[in-house]
Amino acid sequence: MSTSELQIQIFQHVKAKLPSHISMVDEVAQILDVSTDSAYRRIRGEKALGLEEVYKLCVQYSLSLDNLLSLKSDAFMFKGNFVNPRAFKYDEYLSNIVQQVKYMNGFKQKSMTFLAKDIPIFHHFNFREIAAFKYYFWMRNILQNPEFATKKFSLNDYPDEYWDLGQKALGYYNQLDSEELWNIESINSTLRQIDYYYESNIFSNSDEIYALYDAADKLISHLEYQATEGYKYSVDNLNNRLGKYQMYFNEILILEGNILVTLDGTKMAFLIHNVLNFLQTNDVRFCDNMHEHIQNLKRKSTLISTVSERERSRFFKYLRQRIENRKQSLKA
Repeated sequence: MSTSELQIQIFQHVKAKLPSHISMVDEVAQILDVSTDSAYRRIRGEKALGLEEVYKLCVQYSLSLDNLLSLKSDAFMFKGNFVNPRAFKYDEYLSNIVQQVKYMNGFKQKSMTFLAKDIPIFHHFNFREIAAFKYYFWMRNILQNPEFATKKFSLNDYPDEYWDLGQKALGYYNQLDSEELWNIESINSTLRQIDYYYESNIFSNSDEIYALYDAADKLISHLEYQATEGYKYSVDNLNNRLGKYQMYFNEILILEGNILVTLDGTKMAFLIHNVLNFLQTNDVRFCDNMHEHIQNLKRKSTLISTVSERERSRFFKYLRQRIENRKQSLKA
């Protein structure tokens, strides 16, 4: 492959990754720190890209030179940030999620597939109690923030700013067509976290525990409604259909918690690790492999959105029973 052919391919891939409303020339000019005229000349192939410019574009758009040059390699290109417990700011973390799903909504065709090892983070934002609890759990047990070491959990301590950011993220997420693969363990980690805090006397009062279980029950009901209808809805407006919603129930496999997004035919994968960290890649081989893995999981799962009413009822009945059992244990 000649240098000019490689340059053409790079810009073809860049264009495919940009929402239709974003100007590629403006984007390239900003990334390469050149004028728009200079960016035009590079895009048209009139001026060759420098090695550093190729590097900037590949990093920005997760492009693999191995793939572009058709080289055989076992390497994959990822980008992401590791959460630094000492410098972690939850508002910045939420703002990043908002920007990610806002970017996804800039495409005409956009969809997300979520392998639900735990309750997908976007569903936390449907109910303030769950959002507040997960925030507290992450700060205390995952990040081991010293301010939370002796501080009891209270719903009143969850800042309005965090709730508002969560609502923005949820709003953008609800506009995406989505598939979610669940199993019976998907809710258990959150329930076990509540149990642990109850047994460790970390709740400020018993009303907080009941409020959490009630919120979890309401979330299950909302998810069941969405699965029945095949669309997403705002909790406050069940008359306005949003993105399409497909839910699968897998009885035998523990899911990884990863995400695959397709934007105008281009795939993007997110690997969730250490609870709060993520790695992102647009590597074609990796994303295609994840896509095939998801298709295999779906073949071994039961679609419970709009169809399989009996299986859907059985699945949600089981989830409600788990919550009810824990509520009853508080009275024992």
